[in-house]
Amino acid sequence: MSRLVIVSNRVPVPTPGTPPAGGLAVALSGAMKARGGLWFGWSGGKLEPGADEQPEPEITTIDGVTYAVIDLAQRDLDEYYAGFSNRMLWPLFHYRMELTEFTRVTLSGYHRVNRLFAQKLAPLICPDDIIWVHDYHLIPLAAELRAMGLRNRMGFFLHIPFPPPDILTVLPNHADVVRSLAAYDVVGFQTPIDLENFETYVRRERVGRRLPDGRFVAHGRAVTVEAFPVGIETQVFADVAAASGRNALVRRTRESLGDRSLIIGVDRLDYSKGIAQRIQAFETFLLLDPEWRGRCAYLQITPKSREEVPEYAAMEREVAELAGRVNGSFSEVDWTPLRYVNRTVGRNALAGLYRQAAVGLVTPLRDGMNLVAKEYVAAQDPENPGVLLLSRFAGAACELDGALLTNPYDVDGTAGALARALDMSLEERRERWSGMFEKLKTHDVAWWCQSFLAALEQPDEPSQASRIAAAG
Repeated sequence: MSRLVIVSNRVPVPTPGTPPAGGLAVALSGAMKARGGLWFGWSGGKLEPGADEQPEPEITTIDGVTYAVIDLAQRDLDEYYAGFSNRMLWPLFHYRMELTEFTRVTLSGYHRVNRLFAQKLAPLICPDDIIWVHDYHLIPLAAELRAMGLRNRMGFFLHIPFPPPDILTVLPNHADVVRSLAAYDVVGFQTPIDLENFETYVRRERVGRRLPDGRFVAHGRAVTVEAFPVGIETQVFADVAAASGRNALVRRTRESLGDRSLIIGVDRLDYSKGIAQRIQAFETFLLLDPEWRGRCAYLQITPKSREEVPEYAAMEREVAELAGRVNGSFSEVDWTPLRYVNRTVGRNALAGLYRQAAVGLVTPLRDGMNLVAKEYVAAQDPENPGVLLLSRFAGAACELDGALLTNPYDVDGTAGALARALDMSLEERRERWSGMFEKLKTHDVAWWCQSFLAALEQPDEPSQASRIAAAG
């Protein structure tokens, strides 16, 4: 069996003797343990200022998985990470064209770091390794490796949305992005909508077409392009939630609520998550449905992120001001309607809080998948499940058909949906939840990993691919 090589921007090197953090790390680590594996990427550390050259990767092996990490210079982080990746690709792929910032300097830095990754990774690759690259930071990596002579099977998975052509072509180097994707053997998206956007682009820009066997030919290469919706550790998370009553934070929260209904939102502080619109919808709900004042509490857990990017600092101020306005308008001596928490909550406690919540508010303006939606469903008590209120613009909406779908831009509509969720009968809640939970059990993170790797290990038909390339 071929060795699996994972490449990602950040590498989650675990502490020896402790399990990897998060279901994705668990699934990928498990796949690597089963066949021998290497995980390569940025350490999270910085090179000393004035360092003349990039040192070789630091390599450690923990629980049967080898981790190879490199530090990056401050210039690299400014241009590749904070610059092109997170001030151009991230907002554009989330349909926020007004927030994009394109410069030739950051584009150059993006390619320079991808070339650096390729240079440091290539000596570690064996001829029969299969390589799986993750996310928008590393789109050009396969092209860099191919230029160095590597002919390994390479796959790429995009964890964020793939935008439609009218948005993608705002990117000055959009043609290079798609040409870089064509250097992979398998490209995975989260949803059929992303796949449709890709197909429309290659057809409209006349750089490729779909083949009768379902693959695409793009820029002279035959590439498998499919939707592989990422999952969670469904049963594990459900078991953690069921046992969470012993958690001190969960117990204190339950006692503080009394008989009030809990509404919960959990998001990294990011403009794609629709947190400001969600708080406005909650404010509108309290205005339009005054009978719920004092009978519910909204807990918004929002750890900070990317504080070096100015747009995130501005959004932090906006959300804090909105939370203050709601509490200033509606609070009573014995009731605070909105609890706004700006720090990370542990996985076990989070599972317990999900289980307590009558409504899970997952209303991003745009999201590749959104695993919070799936975790909320998995955490529910089968006898008394809560209601998932989900944005129609989250990738999870393609799978979780038992959720109440809402348009997060429609504040009044989301407020009305929240009232409906809180008033929903037990029978309807059970019916909606059961179908979603069964789907999450069969399409968990292990299924996602196995499905993608099965496609990546499926050999192409060289003769057909050669004929296609020759025909242009």
